[in-house]
Amino acid sequence: MCIRDRVGGPTKGTRFRPLSFNVAKPLFPLAGQPMIHHPILACTKIPNLQSIYLLGFYDEKEFSMYTSALSSELRIPVRYVRETKPYGSAGGLHHFRDVFLEEDPRFIFVLHCDVCCTFPLEAMLESHKVHGGVGTLLAKKVARDKANELGVLVADPETREVMHYAERPETFVSDLINCGVYVFSSALFDCLKSSASSRRGGSIRRVPSVDSFSPLRQGPSDYLQIDRDVIMPLAAKKQLFVYETPDFWEQIKTPAMSLRCSELYLEQYRRTRPEILASSSSSSPLTTSSLLNDKKGPTIVGDVFIHPSAKVHHSAKLGPNVSVAANARIGAGVRLIDCIILDEVEINENSIVTNAIVGWRGTIGKWARVQGGGNHAAKLGITILGENVTVEDEIVVVNCVVLPHKSLSQSVREEIIL
Repeated sequence: MCIRDRVGGPTKGTRFRPLSFNVAKPLFPLAGQPMIHHPILACTKIPNLQSIYLLGFYDEKEFSMYTSALSSELRIPVRYVRETKPYGSAGGLHHFRDVFLEEDPRFIFVLHCDVCCTFPLEAMLESHKVHGGVGTLLAKKVARDKANELGVLVADPETREVMHYAERPETFVSDLINCGVYVFSSALFDCLKSSASSRRGGSIRRVPSVDSFSPLRQGPSDYLQIDRDVIMPLAAKKQLFVYETPDFWEQIKTPAMSLRCSELYLEQYRRTRPEILASSSSSSPLTTSSLLNDKKGPTIVGDVFIHPSAKVHHSAKLGPNVSVAANARIGAGVRLIDCIILDEVEINENSIVTNAIVGWRGTIGKWARVQGGGNHAAKLGITILGENVTVEDEIVVVNCVVLPHKSLSQSVREEIIL
């Protein structure tokens, strides 16, 4: 049994705008697949998986088509459970516990939607079976200066037991961070029940949230946090353990980070699913149907995903780190580097797109240049074009965010165009 926690908070992807105007953030494509699809595919490798639940704040209709298609494809029930008010990172688990426990699961996986990693769930489960206790957390060592920006934990070097947890400590505590991926026994729900009861009983005191993935908030008795109401109470009680990963890990908070995470997933495809990556050979199943009736495919450099319905001219050059979505049209002599091209985008002859995301149904004119600096942490580190944005011929756009339905007839640099 696997629970996806949480698919959208009360603000529903505001930091992901303008891309979240069109699609729920969890459904935004990374490396050609919806963001949420990557952890779900990892869940399918869990032995005896019973159900997958998507827990979030979005309207059910935004996920109905996706969950229906996914259930049919995976032959595993995939259900969306909507929170009608903010419950915190663990409150929804407690509030809908009867739903999650109806199949009497032995183990429950809890994952955050805005995490990008390899999701080593099978290895975590084996580690959890060895150590026992209530839960096992995925953890990773990071640079000391980055650790203080995240939730950090101290683990016993021999037993791997979690001994202490702190959120964004002012002084250095540990370089081991909580990655927001968990496997719990069903005793998790007893722990949440106890926390909710104690809060209703008047023992609530003001405690700064130490949840890496939720805002600081005290909240009512049914507002529960995984860190405050699970990790901290169980630390140093032989109930919580760490599985440390050497692989990549990032949080997907902004569109710029989605470009970085798309790159990480494409690199992972090279090792795990090379057949879905494009190649310069016309024998590639992804490029054969994409050609404009040419026998030779476009030049591919590094890791590139091309949707089968996209049309790419044989003289174009793509990569590294390029994703081209459905029904996109890439013209002659086009150069694409480090970019995400969304559905029905048209890029005309001899244009260049680099370090950018081009939104749905956008148009890039001839000899145009759309580029960013490639700083994924900066506010204007890449260029983002919203839905139906037109960049006219020979126009240069550098490090800009352009809201939907705009037409650019003059070159712009480092602007937010409303």
